Amino acid sequence: MNKVLKSAADAVALIPDGATIMCGGFGLCGLPENLIAALLTRGTRNLTIISNNPGVDDFGVGLLIKNRQVSHMIASYVGENKEFERQAIAGEIKYTLVPQGTLAERIRAAGAGLGGFLTPTGYGTVIAEGKETRVIDGRNYVLEAPLHADFALVKAFRGDRAGNLVYRKTSRNFNPVMATAAKVTLAEVEQLVEPGEIDPDTVVTPGIYVAHILQGAGYEKRIERRTVRQLQAVQRYG
Repeated sequence: MNKVLKSAADAVALIPDGATIMCGGFGLCGLPENLIAALLTRGTRNLTIISNNPGVDDFGVGLLIKNRQVSHMIASYVGENKEFERQAIAGEIKYTLVPQGTLAERIRAAGAGLGGFLTPTGYGTVIAEGKETRVIDGRNYVLEAPLHADFALVKAFRGDRAGNLVYRKTSRNFNPVMATAAKVTLAEVEQLVEPGEIDPDTVVTPGIYVAHILQGAGYEKRIERRTVRQLQAVQRYG
């Protein structure tokens, strides 16, 4: 089965206004950069974005937020995007903050077909308000629901025409679980190969989860915060 699309533009043309989208990556690593750029160009509106973070002002999901295409952001960390902060304070964007481990597990639960899970994280805080709680072996737990999406935009290092995906390093964080938790998964890859060219033992996301795949290009692979040793420290301790 050939699931290859010619371009990211063809892929995002499937996404209507008002869709809920999971966007893979961690920080600025492992982002589906081509799909985000195509979504920006298309101008699809009123989106609910589920991502670990909203990117920064000029990169990642932050581009969609800056262009007012996002109406609701569901994330675990939002501290690097000043435009998101401005919109949030002004009441121009709805946002839901979810502890990072809980966010990952809610997505995984959706992909696994589970009805939810119990976690001690957030008990006794605003995170637990309105949610069912239980005591197990003397410890308090919060019942968290699975998190589903209409579309998942994921990025992998290598993929074949049948949609089998192999991730590399940090991109393996949220991309694999998101690929299983959406109705339609759109994947972009750095290397697109023929079926049979990927060692089956290295496949992380089987093609059954991927609706369409495309060849990506021009990845920036930004570093959020570059830390360099001070010369004085090197001289002193080197």
